[in-house]
Amino acid sequence: MSTELPGQESLLDRLQRKRDGRNVDPRLGTLLGEGSHQRVKDPDVAFPIHGPRTQAEPDAGASPTYHGLPVIKQPVWIPTIPTYLYVGGVSGAASLLGLALDLHGNRPLRRLALRCQQVGTAGDMLSAGLLIADLGRPERFLHMLRVLRPTSPMSMGSWVLALSGGLNTVALVLGRARGILGTLGRVSGATAGLLGMPLAGYTAVLLCNSAVPVWQATRRTLPLFFMASATASAGSLLSLLPHSEEEARVLRPYRLAGKVAELACGVAVERDARRTPGVAKPLSLGTSGALWRTSRACSAAGLVLDALPGRRRWKQVAADTLTTAGAILARFAVFHAGKQSARDPRATFESQRAGHGAAEVLGHAVASDGKPLSFPLPVVR
Repeated sequence: MSTELPGQESLLDRLQRKRDGRNVDPRLGTLLGEGSHQRVKDPDVAFPIHGPRTQAEPDAGASPTYHGLPVIKQPVWIPTIPTYLYVGGVSGAASLLGLALDLHGNRPLRRLALRCQQVGTAGDMLSAGLLIADLGRPERFLHMLRVLRPTSPMSMGSWVLALSGGLNTVALVLGRARGILGTLGRVSGATAGLLGMPLAGYTAVLLCNSAVPVWQATRRTLPLFFMASATASAGSLLSLLPHSEEEARVLRPYRLAGKVAELACGVAVERDARRTPGVAKPLSLGTSGALWRTSRACSAAGLVLDALPGRRRWKQVAADTLTTAGAILARFAVFHAGKQSARDPRATFESQRAGHGAAEVLGHAVASDGKPLSFPLPVVR
């Protein structure tokens, strides 16, 4: 905790800030508010991170809160993050399809395999740019690679993104070469393909490992939804690009399987969230609810159009455009649902007292006195 007065920064602080590259403002560590014996007159000014909210409300009924205040901080990510969730998923799913085509070895499909590699490489590069835009400075992304922690979704995800981008680039440059260089390029492409699904799904694992109620409640189905949606999105994007009849026969079952799985996993996500009614509200109310409903409608319409008989180009373009729109809107819906859920002062309590929080994840269903807990927990007043 800094002891400097606001506006004053010592030479040591400046040197430390320059060395560690984190650009930490020590003034943010200055103790303010009630903790420094100052009475908070306007909570919205004292806690701007939570955004506009109502005044504290007393607990009512059997649904307790913490004086009507948000229990956790809402995510501070900017819209580049949901965009990254979509782009990274498409990149990973395209890389995996490219690997499958390479293993198949069919010569007429080599051009499609190369296009998958190109989409994967471009997606990896764009994903890194979007992530850096949210972090604020490029070196912050490099700092995330200083350690490899298998138990941390963020650490593993950073490494998966970095490796996928590097390996896809090497494969794209050397994959058609001969000799040792060609072998190196093909091995790199295969490894990047194996990282495809982890790249598409780790972002959901990262969200679900947070304390945000709606993300935590959907931890069993949200990663599957992201991976299925990535498959549908990659198939739709590749179908929008010029392709031959031989390539169309491969792309059609690939994207249809992804679209069916995406719709099924979307229903599963809603059911997971509804285990606690208060937690599921962001998926049906407000901005996030509107985005989620629109995304499900777009995805369903895209599947129906795609499954209808006939091979007219306009129908295919409309189906793939709807699927792409549905996938993008779904990421923004999940993103805003998390923010809305974190602002809800009752969502966290209801989930924890129903036994769907840490007790369920860690298996801690025993109280401190050794007696087993019975859910839902009683409200103590």
